[in-house]
Formats: sequence, structure tokens, C-alpha cells
Amino acid sequence: MSNDRLHARDWGVLLVLAGAIFLEGIDVAMLNVALPSIRDDLDLSTGTLSGVVSAYVLGYGGFMLLGGRAADLLGRRRMFLTWLVVFLVFSGLGGLATEGWMLLAARFVTGVAAAFMAPAGLALVTGNFPDGPLRTKALGVYAGIAAGGFSLGLVAGGLLTSLGWRWVFFAPVVLSAVILAAAVPLVKDVPARARGGFDLAGALSVTAAMLLLVRGVTGLEEPGAGTAGALAAGLVLLGVFVVIERRTSDPLVRLGILRSAPLVRANLAALLFLASFAGFQFLVTLYLQELRGWSTLETGLAMLVTGIDTVLAPTVTPRLVHRFGNVRVLFGGLVLGALAYVLFLPVGPDWTYAAMLPTMLLLGLAFSLTYGPLTMAATEGVQEDEHGLAGGLLYTAIQFGMALGLASVTATLGPDIGLDGIRTALVIPVGTAVAAVVVVASGLRGRRATAPRDVPEAAETVG
Repeated sequence: MSNDRLHARDWGVLLVLAGAIFLEGIDVAMLNVALPSIRDDLDLSTGTLSGVVSAYVLGYGGFMLLGGRAADLLGRRRMFLTWLVVFLVFSGLGGLATEGWMLLAARFVTGVAAAFMAPAGLALVTGNFPDGPLRTKALGVYAGIAAGGFSLGLVAGGLLTSLGWRWVFFAPVVLSAVILAAAVPLVKDVPARARGGFDLAGALSVTAAMLLLVRGVTGLEEPGAGTAGALAAGLVLLGVFVVIERRTSDPLVRLGILRSAPLVRANLAALLFLASFAGFQFLVTLYLQELRGWSTLETGLAMLVTGIDTVLAPTVTPRLVHRFGNVRVLFGGLVLGALAYVLFLPVGPDWTYAAMLPTMLLLGLAFSLTYGPLTMAATEGVQEDEHGLAGGLLYTAIQFGMALGLASVTATLGPDIGLDGIRTALVIPVGTAVAAVVVVASGLRGRRATAPRDVPEAAETVG
């Protein structure tokens, strides 16, 4: 492998690993579009329908840190392939569901599979591509394809739902099978593995804490004793987890990793950025379908332009990072995201698509400049044997952010969906995007970082 070029085999490995995270993004986006059809066919209550989304978030957010550490301890390739198979099987079972509880169970296990698969995949990318321009380019491609899953999934979901909602589950089965067939011969494990035993007490406490916290966050749209209790219990268990990690010789999460200001900033920025996008996407869907009467396919096509990040992130962003540094590119992307939401605030009852287009274009540019640098920053300065853990932290932040953004706008919107309510709720994405800008701005440096080794202009960390 050369220092600055991706050869045919390199591209094969990268596309397989990026395909898996694309699969996770497109799976979530397609399901969101298909929810009304699922409710009608299976006669689901509103609570059960909401649970279909929450079940996945619970599994994903609850087991992500455990999944990241398992990749470091048990082997990245083994975890990646094993849980890709689980993802495939339970996505198919979701498509065969005839009762609400079957769909809930399938989505929960699919979320757990993604929680183990995603950090292992990110660690395999960083392990298979050496630090420097090659890794920057590889992570740009990886992040661009990953972000494309969210935007392209809306269109694919609209098309597949028109054939029947079960295809929203069966299509990922086919894609998973293709990725698995290619991954077995192409993806090689990286030699570095974390030392020590498995922290069972830490794993149980943090997983329970994450499950409760995610449950509490997703319940914010209908606050009550159950939601408050889940949040309180989750925080208590999180405190117990910290005590356990301080005392054990083989911690699940080495707490020292959280002393890295750049890593903390990157994860907080990821949480806020994805919270703003999830909330905005939900509000735009309501505006277009509930108030304007657009179809699911028309809604997906309206958001399609945001998918330009699939092209720009792997081609333009690495060059910008090389030229200006990671933190400046990330800051610029977040500013564009905040501006996009601000432009949508005065949305009217009969806006033309031309009026919406600047927001969609800016969002596409924002994802192009943000998702890749966040992924790069997640492992910047972290030891190789902790890249799985670093990936787990990043994807936990992303998942919490999406859950928090959705719950916040839903709670603000209330039961009556009207233009005034949507305008009011749009303040949430604006506020969280601005907060992300402030977080990254606090890490801006007055000058370029000194380049390590023989790399002429290396990417800065977020801090």
C-alpha cells in the first residue's frame, strides 16, 4: 500500500466497510418513510409505531460502548462479520413480522447488531489504512458513503414502500448478503488488540445505564414519571459505572481517554449536529406530507440534493482538510448547517421548492464538510488498540443526538401539527446547530498545527 494512493484492493476493502455503515444509515431512513404504511397494514397503535423506532435506538445506543470495546478485545474482523450476519437475519425477520411485538423485537436486535458492527468497521478502516493522507482519504470516502445512506434512504424508502413496506426490510438483507460475500475474502484483521480481561461489571452497568438514558430521551416527547425515572436511574447507573471503571484493572472504558479535549469536543459536536439534522428532517417531513400533501417519494426527492455529500465528502473534503486542517473544515461545515436551518425558519404555507433548495444545498455541503472530519477526529491521537472504543463513543454520541433532536422537536411541536408549531419547533435545530458551532469554535487554534513525521500538512484535531 502506497502512502498516498488507494489501489484496487484498498478500494475493495474500503467500499465493503463503508457499505456496512451505509447499510445502517439507509436502513434507518427507509424505515422512517415506511412507518405510516406499516401502521395501516399491521394495525399498530401510535405507541407501538413509535416503539418500532425507539427499539432500534435502544439497542444501538444501549450496546454501542460494549460493542466498541468488544471489537478491541475480541478482534475487529470477527465482530464485524458476526454482527453483520445478525443484522442480515433480523432485518429479514422484521420484514416477515405479522404482529407489532415481532417487529419491535426484530428492530431491537438489529440495533444491537449495528452497535457491535459500526465501531468494529471504523476501527478496521483506521487499522487498514496508515495514518496520514491515505487514512484521511479513506475516512473521507467512508464518511461520505455513510452520510449518503441517510439522504438516499429517503428516496429508496419511498420507492420500496410503493411496492410494499416489507421491501424496506428485505432490501437491506440483499445488501447485507452482498457486503458479507465481499468482506470475507477482502477484509483482513488488524494485529493490534487491547490487552486485559473483560470487565463484566462495567459492561452490565454501562449497558443498563445507556438503555435507561436512551429510553428517557426518547420519552421526552411525552414526559412523565416513567421518563423521569428512566433518566434518573440511568444517571445513577452511569455513576456506578464510573466507580467500577476507576477500581478495575481492566476497564471497559479507560476513563483517561475522556481527558482528551479534542475527543470530547468531537463527540459533543457530533451529538449536536446530528440532533439538529434529525429534528429538521422530521419537521420537513411533517411540513411536506401533512401540510402540503406531498407523497413519500416526493418528500424523499426533495431531500435528495443533500446527498451531494456522497460525492463531495470523499473527493473535496480530504483536500480541504489537507490544506486548512480538520478543525477549520469542520467549523465551516457546522456554520453552513446552522445557516441552512436559519433560512428555513420563515417557511410559508405555499413555499415553492426553489425557496427550499438553498437550505437543502447548504445541508448537503454541511454534511460534506462535517461528517468526515468528525469521523477523523474520533480516533485522532487515540492509541490503535482503542480505536474500537473511540468509534463506540462517536456512534453513541451520534445516536443520542438523533434521539434527543427528534424528541425535542416532537415535545415542542405538541399534538397539533400546524405551520406555527413547525416554525416554533424549527428553533430547536437552529439552536443545537449553533451550539455545535460554539463547541468547535472553542477549539480553534490561532495557527496551523505542526505536521507530524513526513506528512507536509496534517489534519488538525478538534481542539
